[in-house]
Amino acid sequence: MAKIRVLIVDDHTLLRDGISALLDLVPDMEVVGEATNGKEALDKVRELLPDVVLMDLEMPVMDGLEASRRVRARYPSAKVLILSQYDDAQHVLDALGVGAQGFVLKTAASSDLVAGIRSVHRGDSYLSPSAARRLVGEFQRAEHPRGEDSYDQLTSREKEVLKLIAEGNTTQQIADLLVISRKTAEGHRTSLMAKLGIHDRVELVKYAVRKGIIRV
Repeated sequence: MAKIRVLIVDDHTLLRDGISALLDLVPDMEVVGEATNGKEALDKVRELLPDVVLMDLEMPVMDGLEASRRVRARYPSAKVLILSQYDDAQHVLDALGVGAQGFVLKTAASSDLVAGIRSVHRGDSYLSPSAARRLVGEFQRAEHPRGEDSYDQLTSREKEVLKLIAEGNTTQQIADLLVISRKTAEGHRTSLMAKLGIHDRVELVKYAVRKGIIRV
């Protein structure tokens, strides 16, 4: 099986070295390069064609948001996973807004980082549990307009899947929790999002908070 090719982008040498040492111990991953800023990251992506780019947000020359936007525009096959010290909801939303597929805090457990890399490589979105809680908490504190929606059109299983997605679970984790196949879980996700008229995970989290489906 081919290994997941990872590019590490961060302006702190010790952090890059630590992540590289960690991923060297993961059998299905390979660190193919490192970059110290967003501009250098673009050059490395063009040269190395990594599967996943671990991207810091605050860097000199070009920050992580702009670099992520350009990577996703120029190299759509490369998945971007933000690795940040900032845990507020706005940073998470900004990252997802420029095309990043996931967000992991630098204070997260190493298992979260590994899970995030695997998830975005598969094409799933990923929010580390702490980032997801911050995002949910922010929306829960905000005022939301009331109105009619299509929640009642969902089947009981689709409602279960909606709750699990909003809690930050990946498609594979949902399949495992509900004891169903990954393909079936993907089908439920596609169906419920179509019924609700929602097209991305962030909007789904907002909806779940408005409905009181998830709490923090």
